[in-house]
Formats: sequence, structure tokens, C-alpha cells
Amino acid sequence: MALQTPTTAEISANIVAQLQASLNQTIPLLPKAFIRVLAKALAGVFTLLYKYGGYMFLNIFVATADNQETEVNGVTLNPLVEWGRLIGIGDPTAATQAEHTVDIPVLTQGGTLPSGSQLVYSGTGVVYITIGDVALSAATVSATIRAAADNQGGDGAGAIGNLDPGAVVSFVNPLSAVGPEATVTAQTVTGADGESTDAYRQRIVDRFQKVPQGGAFADYEIWGESVAGIVWVGVYTGDPGEVNLYCEATPASSGDPDGIPTLAQQQAVLDAVELDDDGLASRRPVTALVNVWPITRLGFDVEVVGLVVDNPAQVQSDITDAVTELMLSYEPFITGLSVLPRRDRITRTAVAGAVEDITTAAGGIFTNVVLRQGAVSIEAYILGEGEKAKASSVTFI
Repeated sequence: MALQTPTTAEISANIVAQLQASLNQTIPLLPKAFIRVLAKALAGVFTLLYKYGGYMFLNIFVATADNQETEVNGVTLNPLVEWGRLIGIGDPTAATQAEHTVDIPVLTQGGTLPSGSQLVYSGTGVVYITIGDVALSAATVSATIRAAADNQGGDGAGAIGNLDPGAVVSFVNPLSAVGPEATVTAQTVTGADGESTDAYRQRIVDRFQKVPQGGAFADYEIWGESVAGIVWVGVYTGDPGEVNLYCEATPASSGDPDGIPTLAQQQAVLDAVELDDDGLASRRPVTALVNVWPITRLGFDVEVVGLVVDNPAQVQSDITDAVTELMLSYEPFITGLSVLPRRDRITRTAVAGAVEDITTAAGGIFTNVVLRQGAVSIEAYILGEGEKAKASSVTFI
């Protein structure tokens, strides 16, 4: 049966009814009648018990566990994080601070640029600090900077701290020995946002479904996805003794709308496969050579033919969103790693089904849906090694 929490009024009425049955007399209807006041007071207590009981019941399942700290009997804990620690994936991945290499013009040689010198990027308001003292021994010197603060009161961690080569940062307090601005030449550490609740919850579920086996497919997926900003890792056997990993990153952390990871993120995945949290090489089997590659994002064009509906602009927008989301949900099927149902087969009928749902709900009709890859019309496509899909365009003709 369904478990429903009764309202305070229902509990109060039930208490009054039971007392009437036990006393074999009717309780007065007056609002200030002693029994009715007592019933309302007791109902409040029972309501709290119902709510606490329901809260505890939800927290015994990963899918509904709360991701907020709560205190019980003087002990403060986070139910979802406790599940993560219990199964062995630890806490949610924290946001990382971006690091960059910059070129600084030197006006007066011979001194030192002190560690902790502050620079700011005007586009985002993120403040960076130099890491280590830099000797001003040439006309241009190279320094490493790390995101340290932002205009939201944070420590600069996350994708907000990422800069492209060529970006210009300015010294907060100009120094006489160096120029007022520095130019970014490379990104050495990718800034990534902290792991979302949904992503962390899914990692816990995956860990329950895919038990570590000392170098099995699931192990490489777990190790790779522990890196901040990495949301999918495809594991394949390569040449004899080699393992190929294909990685997908969040667009925010990689700066790429298709989720193509940066070189720094690919290196971080390789490091996570090699070393555990204590810096020990206790993960990758000694006989395995690991190659880390970015995913390949395949674009598909969708044409909706003969759409007739009362509100075409809104319906076309809804169809575009639905088709875009559908395409992004596809991923390769990896035996021993992927969980059924399979999501690697892209078909014209599946795309047409998404269009049909939106169109029918709006009371409209359409004639046909055409699925193309490049100039070729296709009925189906099965994603291969390291391939992911996207909707390059959704047009209406």
C-alpha cells in the first residue's frame, strides 16, 4: 500500500474519535474543549514523527538520499555523502582552481616578482596570484598564476577561472619593475566546477552496479570519472596490453560545447588511473598501457517535413530541444560496462517518435522526419569506439 503522511487535522480528528469511542460519549464541539485542544497538541507531535520517519526512510535509498548536512543526536552527517564513503568513491569531487602560464614584460631587470602577486581578468573579475617567486632576469619572464578569488566571494575555483591563450590579465597593484599587464600563454590546470548532486548520485549508483575487480572495465570508468569536469569515460581494449580510454568533459570545464576535454583534463584522467588518493600506483595493472583520448562528437541533421500546428514557433522550439536532448543521450555500448537498455543505436524512427510526442501534445501533425549524417539520409547508425552524438541542426520544411 502507499505510505501517506496524514495531516495534523486528520490526526487530531482521529484522536478525538478514539477518545469518544473509549469514553463512550461525544466530545464537545467547542474549539476550546479540553479534549480537542489536547488532540491538536498531540497531533503536532505525531506529525513531526511521521515526517522524521519519512525522511529516514528516503535516506536508506541512494536515489532519494538527501545531499545536505543534518544533525541527529549531536552527530552531523550528509546522508548521500555517507553512501558515497560507504561504497568507496569518497566525497563529491570538489571544484578545482585553474592555473595558467603567463608572460610578463620586465621593465627593470635584476629584481624579483614576489609570490602571491595579484592579477585580475576584467572579463570575469577573477583574481589570480602568482605561484612562487619569479626572477626578473630577462625582457620577458614566464610565471604561473592560479585563480584565487572571484566577485561572488568564492576562491576562484571552477570553470570561471579558465582563460584561453592570448587573454590579458592586469596587475591589481602595478609594480614599477614590470609592465601592467601579462598575457596567458597556456593553461596547465583546468578549472572545473564542483560535482553536481545528480552526477555524484549517479556515480554512487554506478559503483553499486559495477563492483571493482582489479582492473576491469568498470574500474577504469570509476577512476576516470573521479576527475573534476569528466562526466563519461568509455573503456576499450586496444593493441595487446593496451587500454584505450575516451573521455567526455562538461562544456563549462573544457570550454568546448561538444565536451571535448582539454589536454590537461586528459592528463588528469591518466593520473587518476595511475595513482590513488594517497599518491600510490595501486590502480592500473602493471601489464596495462593506458591511452587517453577525447571523444568524437558526430553531428546529425534532422529535417521535420510538413509540420502543421497552431503555434509553430513554440512547437518548433520544443521539438528542437527534445531532439537535441535525445541525441546527447546516446552513447556507445561497451560489453561488461554499459547497463541495459542499449543507447548506442540512433534511428530515424526514434527521432520521429520524439517529434511525434511534441506534435501530438500540441494538436498538430507532420508528414515525415529525415535523419542525415552529412549529405546522406540514414535510417540508423550505431555509435562506435569513443563516438558520441549531437543534433547539428533541426530544420522544418
